[in-house]
Amino acid sequence: MILRLSSSVARGAILLFAVFLFAFLSYFAIRNARAAHQAGLNTAAGFQRAVQLEPGNPENWYLLGRFWQYNLEDPDTQKAIQDYVISLGFDPCSGRTWAELGTAYELESDIPAAQNAFLRAKEVYPLSAEVAWRYGNFRLRQGRTEEAFKEIHRAVEAEPRRGAEAFSRCLRVEPNVDVIFDRVLPASSAVYADVLRDLATDNQIDNALKVWNRLVALHPHLALQDAYPLVSALLQRKDAAQALRVWDQAAGFAGLSQLRNPPDSAIWDGGFELGVSGSSFAWFFNSSSGDVQITSDSNEKHSGNRSLRLMFDGKTNINFADVCQYAVVHPSTHYRFSAWMRTAGITTEQGLRFRLGAIGTLDPSVVVTPELHGTQPWTRVEIPWDSTSDAQILQICLVRYPSGLPNGDIQGTAWVDDAVLLPESAESRQP
Repeated sequence: MILRLSSSVARGAILLFAVFLFAFLSYFAIRNARAAHQAGLNTAAGFQRAVQLEPGNPENWYLLGRFWQYNLEDPDTQKAIQDYVISLGFDPCSGRTWAELGTAYELESDIPAAQNAFLRAKEVYPLSAEVAWRYGNFRLRQGRTEEAFKEIHRAVEAEPRRGAEAFSRCLRVEPNVDVIFDRVLPASSAVYADVLRDLATDNQIDNALKVWNRLVALHPHLALQDAYPLVSALLQRKDAAQALRVWDQAAGFAGLSQLRNPPDSAIWDGGFELGVSGSSFAWFFNSSSGDVQITSDSNEKHSGNRSLRLMFDGKTNINFADVCQYAVVHPSTHYRFSAWMRTAGITTEQGLRFRLGAIGTLDPSVVVTPELHGTQPWTRVEIPWDSTSDAQILQICLVRYPSGLPNGDIQGTAWVDDAVLLPESAESRQP
């Protein structure tokens, strides 16, 4: 419908109303913007100016209350309580404000008022993980562990990232970790992985193993790196057998169990199929190691999908030992190591070879394979290696020793694939 104005008076009235409405809305918009600006200063004067500009805005009163409560230089819990109460007068359904009010009352040792505030927070926002977390920790501080565990369980179930902190806090009042698993932590791979990472980093290995065993029971889908901290901690404790168990289980959960090929080889990913430098029992290498470029090559390989390629730029007589792996071995056992190598234009008399040596033993029993230089097709290199009675971990490295020639800078390309370390019987070693 088109409104037709028959007189200039009517048109003037409409114009005047429009100008008034524009001025009215502009005033409130500018006031709101000024209040937001003042609150954004995060100062006492800024928050106080914000509530003066918008005294009916519950958010500004809430922010002013938080300032007084958490201000390290001049905290004032009583002022915080007053501001929270004003905020709740405008918005009585704010769960976070009720929770902050409960914390403020607790700081003032008014436990009944704190309890009532937390219960109101749960009433107005029953699905809030934050409210459940705050209330659970309040009950934990009051020694009401059964109620606390229920609330913290609810919070962690909604937000698994709280798992590690929940475990740590509850362990202070309940030393039996199985109780915490059963009553506090949901049976969730995301929660267990979070707790595992925290415990392994803090070197709480025994508790970390308990978490891992719970995780294994869930048959989760994991990324291999989720096991790195625990495997590393176990290796530092010289518990190689447990480290290997965790690693192999993690590889299975990550869908990488086929990388131990053949299955009884002590070397993991001997074919360099993963294509990246890893940790623990994966290959260690830097893709740009001095004057050597180390990459995967899917075009040139002995078997599988790829090999490891090393390209030397010919500028250095390099002493190279930057592609390594740790392997768990049995003591007093005969092993045979083998790998396939190919070279193209590798200069000098010192090409590439593998070096094997135990670590953490009195006798490292170091052996090296024959070196390969020049241009050679795929060639199998091998050597026997005997572990000593105290051997647990073998270090296997691809090395190039410095050349003794006047111009010993190495140039060219080499490929490595299908590294295997297998135990063999004494009979099989007879000529």
